Amino acid sequence: MSDRKSHIEAIGLAIAGFTFWVLTDTTMKVVGRSRLSPLEILFFLGVVMCLTLAAWAGLHGNLKTLRPRQPKRQLVRSCLDLVNNLCVVIALRHVSLTLFYILVFTSPMVITFLAVIVLGENREPRKIFAIVAGFAGVVVALDPWGGNAPGDWIGYAACMTCVACFSVNMVWSRVLTQTESPESLAFFSGMIMTVSGGIAMLVHAEPIGGRLLAQLVMMGVFCAAGTLCFYTAVKHTSASNVSQYHYTQLLTGAVMSYALWRELPTVWMVAGSVLIVSSGLYIAWLAARSGAKADGVFEHPV
Repeated sequence: MSDRKSHIEAIGLAIAGFTFWVLTDTTMKVVGRSRLSPLEILFFLGVVMCLTLAAWAGLHGNLKTLRPRQPKRQLVRSCLDLVNNLCVVIALRHVSLTLFYILVFTSPMVITFLAVIVLGENREPRKIFAIVAGFAGVVVALDPWGGNAPGDWIGYAACMTCVACFSVNMVWSRVLTQTESPESLAFFSGMIMTVSGGIAMLVHAEPIGGRLLAQLVMMGVFCAAGTLCFYTAVKHTSASNVSQYHYTQLLTGAVMSYALWRELPTVWMVAGSVLIVSSGLYIAWLAARSGAKADGVFEHPV
């Protein structure tokens, strides 16, 4: 297989993976309209994720890739991931799918800021400008001066908590991926979701009908499919090449939001998303130009 063909197939897999993750979020928003608690929803997500990753690794004779080498550090990271995913469920109950993606796509700016503060990376004026422009995009998207904000403050707070947890997670993952495989990181997070959700269900569990159960299983299957597509893609091209297609989720999310709930993005949301996406892509371009390691997206949701 030629390098060009391999690269094109990798990009196709990446776009497929990000689309599967949009379907995960869409199904999560549908399921979120039920009486299930966020932890109960995450229990099913974790179970299906773990089973799928274990089956995939077993079929390829790579079960050892799921084993954590630094369980204590993985536990800290997975707890951040748990809080992140809890806030995703909460956020999707309060904001539209399109606005959710606009807000969480500020994470590249936060990661860059944290990398400067925590890891001591170079404080380039151009990076600082991109960070400021990205956060200005959030203000524009929310249109606070219009008096008709597309959501509520519970949803906004949940989205910002998602961004904070995910960004710290990614900076922490820069250290962990020196010894841990991406599959191990995702599998360990799935285990923590399963255990936490299982304990919560022992205290109280809502009854689940056949239709709701099918939706929960579909949510886990979509998430696992997206994860496997992403892992396969980064084996054939760099993480920086893959991650720039992450922004296709904005378009796919807007399409799903309109198809299911007839929700159209406002002019301010479109303008804000342009600022945010441009800032993220500019930061990725600066990293690629300087030869620095780009921030990969190792798992759902953002």
